[in-house]
Amino acid sequence: MIHSNVETFRWHDDTQCLEIIDQLALPETERYITLASVDDYARAITDMTVRGAPAIGITAAFGLYRSAREHWQSPDRLANIQKDAQKLAATRPTAVNLFWAIERIMHTVQEHIGDITPDAVLSDAQAIWREDIAMNEAMAQHGAKAIGNVRNILTHCNTGALATGGLGTALGVIRAIDAHQKSLGHPLHVWVDETRPYLQGARLTAWELMKDQIDCTLITDNMAAHFMKQGLVDAVIVGADRITKNYDFANKIGTYGLAVLAKFHHIPFYVAAPDSTFDCKIESGKDIVIEERSADEVVMIKGKRIAPEGVKTRHPAFDVTPHELVTGIITPSGVINPNK
Repeated sequence: MIHSNVETFRWHDDTQCLEIIDQLALPETERYITLASVDDYARAITDMTVRGAPAIGITAAFGLYRSAREHWQSPDRLANIQKDAQKLAATRPTAVNLFWAIERIMHTVQEHIGDITPDAVLSDAQAIWREDIAMNEAMAQHGAKAIGNVRNILTHCNTGALATGGLGTALGVIRAIDAHQKSLGHPLHVWVDETRPYLQGARLTAWELMKDQIDCTLITDNMAAHFMKQGLVDAVIVGADRITKNYDFANKIGTYGLAVLAKFHHIPFYVAAPDSTFDCKIESGKDIVIEERSADEVVMIKGKRIAPEGVKTRHPAFDVTPHELVTGIITPSGVINPNK
């Protein structure tokens, strides 16, 4: 049985509020924050208190339920909820799961706009969460079978329970491989990219793996090529924030470089993503909007400046990897070969 000791979301029936683990406080402090208003939900997504494409979608869904509760008795309820939907949609532009969840919830709102209570909206938000848990588990099984028994696997950013509603995407696959290999007496070892500049690997992935007692080693992003050249990386697996019609995909900045390195060193490169990450409205990666985040996240770490005052800085939060560099895309339905 695959499991995780990490709990990202907590729903409270008594208060009708969602609690999220504060990812900005990790790994030093494990604490939960209650989201009590639509502004709370939007702020949590924008400032990356919650992050990871599936987790953002789940958060937005519950944010719209909060909006429905607040406005259901108003004669302008549809207009008010649509305004809140626009507020949530404006938080982050690259991860398609956010827009998918908002569109799905708004369809439910419009279907039930004449009802007395917004229970149908809550039911749909909870369904999005449950479906994500099930998709994570299916991806874990398919991915473990596709990758097989490996000794060392490398991952980038955070794709675990913190980024989803369940086991995780790429990290869910890693959990499944580790569980199988431990049963055979050959536990997995994971190389964890620190993932500059926001350090999701160092702060979050390493924390998750250690919490679940999975052997891991933290490395800086520019060490990956060194360990690949030494033959110490058997496979690379990452998540995705948007996958286009031709299977190009956007993921955390640094992913494209890893894919190029893996191709040069003849190392299999896998992507794990739920159905909600696929965006068939976009033909290829050149049409994906890339979020540019604050320069402060590049020149500051935990409030301490690490670069000269006034230096020019760029901070694209994502890059796009062409499908030609991908060995397989692990989905809840199986593994896609994007180059067939």
